[in-house]
Amino acid sequence: MILKQKFVLFAALGLACLGSSPSARAQDTPVTWQLAPEVKVDGTGIFLSQLVVPTTSSSVVHPPTVVLPHLRLAPAPSLGQTASLSRAQIIELASQQVPELDGTNWTGPTRAKISRRSHAITESEMLDLLTAALQQDQVKDLGELELHLIHPLQSSLVPDEAVTVKVTDLPSTGITPTFFLRCELWNGPEHVSDWQLGLQAKIWRNIPVASMRLTRGDLLKDSPVEMERRDVLAVRDSILNLPAPDSNLELAETVPAGMPVLNRSVRVRPAVLRGKVVDGVYEDGSLSISLKVETLEDGQPGQTIRVRNPKTKRELYGKVKNEQTVLIAL
Repeated sequence: MILKQKFVLFAALGLACLGSSPSARAQDTPVTWQLAPEVKVDGTGIFLSQLVVPTTSSSVVHPPTVVLPHLRLAPAPSLGQTASLSRAQIIELASQQVPELDGTNWTGPTRAKISRRSHAITESEMLDLLTAALQQDQVKDLGELELHLIHPLQSSLVPDEAVTVKVTDLPSTGITPTFFLRCELWNGPEHVSDWQLGLQAKIWRNIPVASMRLTRGDLLKDSPVEMERRDVLAVRDSILNLPAPDSNLELAETVPAGMPVLNRSVRVRPAVLRGKVVDGVYEDGSLSISLKVETLEDGQPGQTIRVRNPKTKRELYGKVKNEQTVLIAL
């Protein structure tokens, strides 16, 4: 591969006229190399084919077809900085890889100014980078993140190459409607810039919303509820998904029409309700005593609640067994 590259460069620099027409070959057309005064490169480096351009005499009817190999001469300058290479330096750097190089047929300026291809980053570009990073690392499947800058973005150069963002400091509360963060921009292994930004955020997701007034005590599965796209950061306690059709969730409070259904608005329907008369059972080995008691609290199976003997008015504690039975603890 190296020998092939040397041959191509040797021929390209006027020592052979490859790809020319018969008349051009007969004239042994001379090829000269004109150095560009200014060159913009990317982060991969400075290449010979970017610095010089083949030229021939205007009198040549069929000029030769010559293409320089992509020969890397030096590292690219850092973003925002410039490098300068003289014609002699370029010839010397190229000769280190191709000793046969003839440096007598070069024209143009004696020095080339080299800088990075770059542009001023825009607000939309920065927000796209941040949104993608925070969506992947923080929001995940909670919803669709939308970001806006609190203050205008300061002008800063970024390379015309793939740039990534790394969030270095995020509030312990995570993403909130208004928050600040620190981040860094990188172009591969090259650090580009540091940023501290104030952001406004929304996370959009379909959540249950009351299409009509919901009444306390009704089962949620039988209530008029529709899924609507809302900002869940504005209603953090909202239920994210409707329950299964066989859910035993009931409304713990009245929900006005158009309002999201919150987690606090629902509860599992109790097995026993306050004020209900149930069987209070005391068991001790083979001994079992049953009496009617009034429940003083709602309760689920396995939950301990207060009950009262309606005759003696004595309050007792019992564990809910089912809808009709409470196991009394004496």
